[in-house]
Amino acid sequence: MEEKKIHMKQAIDLAFSNVLENKGGPFGAVVVKNGEIIGKGSNLVTDTNDPTAHAEVVAIREAAKNTGSHTLQGCEIYTSCEPCPMCLGAIYWARIDKLFYAATKDDAAKADFDDSFIYKEISLPKDQRSIPSLQIMRDDAVKVFEAWNKSGNKILY
Repeated sequence: MEEKKIHMKQAIDLAFSNVLENKGGPFGAVVVKNGEIIGKGSNLVTDTNDPTAHAEVVAIREAAKNTGSHTLQGCEIYTSCEPCPMCLGAIYWARIDKLFYAATKDDAAKADFDDSFIYKEISLPKDQRSIPSLQIMRDDAVKVFEAWNKSGNKILY
C-alpha cells in the first residue's frame, strides 16, 4: 500500500477505535515526518471535557512534544476528516507542510458535526456575530505588544 494511504488508514483506524471506545468524536489524525509517525491523536473532547481536544490538535501537541519544537515544518498531517476551523488554524500555526484528509466537512455535518455556522460567523462583522465581541482596554493591551517588540528574548512563531 502506498505510504500516504498507510498513514491515512492509521488516522481512520484511530477514528474508528475512538467510536468503539466512546472517548470522543469519530475523528483521528497522525503527524508524519520523514515517513515516520511523530504524533497521533483521536478526538478526546468528551473523555477529557476539553473542547479543544480535537484529533488534529491532540496529534499536533504530541508531535510538538516529541520533536521538542513548537513548529512542525517538514511534517505532514493525515486526518480522517477535513479539519474544522480551529484545527485548520492549529495546522497553519504549527507550520505543517501538507494536509491530507479523507471525509469532507459535509460528511461530518451528516453525522451532526456541522462547522458551517463557525465558517459563517467568522465572515460576519463582529457586531453581527452570535457571540458578542466587545473591545475593552486596548491601550493597556497594546503596551504588551510594545514590550514584546522591544524584547531581546522573543522567539518568533
